[in-house]
Amino acid sequence: MVWDEIAPLVVVMGVSGSGKTTVGQSLARSLEVPFAEADDFHPPENVAKMRAGVALDDADRGPWLDTIAQWLHEQRERGGVITCSALKRRYRDRLVSAAPSVFFVHLHGSAELIAERMAARRGHFMPVSLLRSQLDTLEPLAADERGARVPISGSAEETTREALAAVRGA
Repeated sequence: MVWDEIAPLVVVMGVSGSGKTTVGQSLARSLEVPFAEADDFHPPENVAKMRAGVALDDADRGPWLDTIAQWLHEQRERGGVITCSALKRRYRDRLVSAAPSVFFVHLHGSAELIAERMAARRGHFMPVSLLRSQLDTLEPLAADERGARVPISGSAEETTREALAAVRGA
């Protein structure tokens, strides 16, 4: 698939603190497509649960994923970049069913690096204490999924460049 022929539709995925928002915003600017932050799609009950240090379960994530899938479906003609943890294959399949051309950029790094980043950020509802549950839940991209695994060990600019190269090479 050549991105010059169609608008890119990208999900920047990974655990909380992996840099999804930073990379996603930069990627959307580079690709000249709209950007959406999946955290903004969470209902207040989910945010309250996470703020209290309680991990979300599949029932909590279902309506949230449906809202993200709807956004992707609406963007399929003009393209877009959205962040979404998309931790499990079945969550990603749910998104692909709404937008078959979606490409996943999986931001990957060590638990120590991600915990350090989470501890340094301010004003986010997701506590560092939930990182382990996300890492335990994460199912890496399978060989038959459209996407690329991008390391986050470098700077945000380096990570974005690698993500952009992966998207453009898809």
